[in-house]
Amino acid sequence: MRRDVFQAIADPTRREIINLITHKSLNLNSVAENFDISRPAISKHIKILTECGLVVIKQTGRERFCEARLEKLNEVSDWIEQYRKFWDSKLDALEAYLDQLQTKTKKHVKGKRKH
Repeated sequence: MRRDVFQAIADPTRREIINLITHKSLNLNSVAENFDISRPAISKHIKILTECGLVVIKQTGRERFCEARLEKLNEVSDWIEQYRKFWDSKLDALEAYLDQLQTKTKKHVKGKRKH
């Protein structure tokens, strides 16, 4: 099964694993100690993160360490950016419209005061 970064970050446990190993690599047991789920469940989450390229496993002696590879999150950032641009343009248009209404209202009120 081909996994992507969106599937990986959809799960809160996997997001927390990424958060844990962002600043320093941890062995599998150290990662598992941070959760109230089984070690096999953590291994499955790490496997998914590895399959989509957000985590790499480095073997050091008998220990296996998880390291974050956050470059793949750029896919998420790029996807979100298109919607940010969309909403920025919509909000800019709304602001312009509201400014226009406010200007008309001020002119209308000034015109009534002169009478």
